[in-house]
Amino acid sequence: MQLDTSELTPVVNRLKRAQGQLAAVTRMLEEGRDCKDIVTQLAAVSKALDRAGFAIIASGLEQCIVRKDASLDRKELEKLFLSLA
Repeated sequence: MQLDTSELTPVVNRLKRAQGQLAAVTRMLEEGRDCKDIVTQLAAVSKALDRAGFAIIASGLEQCIVRKDASLDRKELEKLFLSLA
């Protein structure tokens, strides 16, 4: 299934922000910052990645259901969704 990249601009932006957050976590570790601050930032990165994944799957579901693209069956979509759980 090919996704419409024009619809995924917000996802790309979210992933770029997560990339910046992850770089900040690395810097924090290298600087010996407080554990609580590092874990809080790492949780934010994880949440951003999860949301990006769910947005990608939602776009795929829309494409399969609304646009009648049958390149992925229900089991494959379910497997993708559960991989983020």
